[in-house]
Amino acid sequence: MSPLDRPVVVGLDSGGNCNNATVLDATGRFLVDRLCETPSMVQQGPEIAVDALVHALEHVLAETGTPRKAVAAVGLDTPGPASATGVISSKGSTNFSQPAWRGFDIRAALEARLGLPVIYHNDGNAAALYAHHVHFGARAAAYSSVSAIVGTGLGGGVVEGGRVIGGAAGMAGELGHVHIPLHGLLEEGQPMPVCNCGFVGDVESIASLTGIEKNLLPYWLTRFDNHPLSKVESLNKAAKLVRSYGEAGDPLALKIFEQQAMAIGRLFTIAANFTDPHAYFVGGGVVEAAPDFRDWFLAKVREHTALRAEQAAVATFALVPDLDMAGARGSAIAALEAVELPTVVV
Repeated sequence: MSPLDRPVVVGLDSGGNCNNATVLDATGRFLVDRLCETPSMVQQGPEIAVDALVHALEHVLAETGTPRKAVAAVGLDTPGPASATGVISSKGSTNFSQPAWRGFDIRAALEARLGLPVIYHNDGNAAALYAHHVHFGARAAAYSSVSAIVGTGLGGGVVEGGRVIGGAAGMAGELGHVHIPLHGLLEEGQPMPVCNCGFVGDVESIASLTGIEKNLLPYWLTRFDNHPLSKVESLNKAAKLVRSYGEAGDPLALKIFEQQAMAIGRLFTIAANFTDPHAYFVGGGVVEAAPDFRDWFLAKVREHTALRAEQAAVATFALVPDLDMAGARGSAIAALEAVELPTVVV
């Protein structure tokens, strides 16, 4: 068999602006070592967006010189919420807000277009799966992990025995909407944080870009008179600048990120008592930050995760690697496992 004819799987990560694609062969080797992006077209509705996913697959196959007939399966991820089988929530989803997307079965639509098995996860679960396999390698099936992915919202995933826990309705791993204790996290007089989903005091209401914009930054600007961020034309733009201030050691920004680290630590404390995982992974903007800052942030998360001595002796805290590529790569790993090709070694 020619190397070009050996079975592969394709991973597709669909976002608000771009689709990223990768190719994984039967030995667990990724044939793409960079972002391979094409426009996602999701704002133009389901039909055009599915066409764009097909184009993303064809593009990455051309980039890697892989024939179409070699593809055994496709892994797909999108931002949640969606069912375990890829049906977008009836209330819409992140980046999939138009009425036509509500209740749309994106996995089945892509499968029908390609004539190939399509395996679906939301983007947080896909990134969590990739982090797990990178960290544990060939022994991934022997371990468990919990991941928190901090972005516009807070996604994540629970991996047990090397596989993502989907849950009855596919909503397992929606870690952003877990309620956490706020005593000692909020300052005296600090308003209760409200999430976009309507929950009060869930993790996402604090540990997310939206949490910074709507809850944390407005409060801390009242505690730091004449701070440069108060002069930015909108809270939305100011919130996006907070990380750069944190990297520079700005006291206001560090207060915000310490509260976020505390929130994730309390989430991991809850996870420790539910699943007792071997590893805790953090991804999102902190991964893309300067090394000193991201190490400080991860150390704060660890500091605020209350583990028993027995758990602390065996638990690992680490960052999600290759974040921009993690979704597509995790989706490819899920596809490879689903078609029962040889064990993945990442």
